[in-house]
Amino acid sequence: MTRIPFGIARLDSRIGGGAPAGSVVLLAGESGAGAREFLYTSAVMNGLERSDPELFDLHYGEQSSAASRPESIHYLSYTADERALSTEIEYTLEDELVTAGLDPVRFEDLSNEYFQLSPVPREWYGPSHREITDLGQDAERRGVLTATADYLDEHAGGGLILIDSLTDLLAARGRHHSISELVLTLKGLRRVAREWGSLILLLLTKDAVTDQELGNLMTAVDGTLQFEWETGGNERVRTMYVPEFRGVLSQLEEEDIIRFETEIHDAGFDVSNVRKIR
Repeated sequence: MTRIPFGIARLDSRIGGGAPAGSVVLLAGESGAGAREFLYTSAVMNGLERSDPELFDLHYGEQSSAASRPESIHYLSYTADERALSTEIEYTLEDELVTAGLDPVRFEDLSNEYFQLSPVPREWYGPSHREITDLGQDAERRGVLTATADYLDEHAGGGLILIDSLTDLLAARGRHHSISELVLTLKGLRRVAREWGSLILLLLTKDAVTDQELGNLMTAVDGTLQFEWETGGNERVRTMYVPEFRGVLSQLEEEDIIRFETEIHDAGFDVSNVRKIR
């Protein structure tokens, strides 16, 4: 089975080189628990493997023989452009890694589609000067889900796709779409992703959804990584566990792994310890 690396070395090594190609994966995290940093690290490390193999080897190490480089890397955002995202990622990873790692990454800013039906002034998310052609575009406005689907149809084949974020799409429910429409879209995405052979990561802040909504979203994807804070004594520890994941969970169960302790440092998100059933 072809595997596309997450870009998190100690996780990839535990699951045979990465996620099965054709997977749609939900990164569901408590605020600050590491889900966003996981997404950033995935983008940078997979990009670094292309742009600077020596630096990649220094910070990631040797890839599994089963790992397959994604054909392309795409970062979709609904509320920020490439410059803002690059600056944000630099707060997490050291500048040298970000500069080299993001060079192969294609950013797609869907702010226009996301904000167009909102009370947000156009000047806040788009050019303040409007051309006559803009009037025609307004008459053919695409919904944000349609814009996302159109982009993926054209670019997702065999690639690593990072969507930032599902939280934003949930915030737009009722204005752009309903929660049921979003869940159905994800189920369709899961189906076609297998044909594309892609790895698609969806970022979600758990605080933004109810337990029922989270359950519905989890049933619409191939796998979920959950990021949480744990308190022990005087310390708070970031942890990650895998409640479900086609083609991955069985491997972790064979090794009796129940939870990963994680950390965030200059090279991004990392696994610091593996907990096993005693």
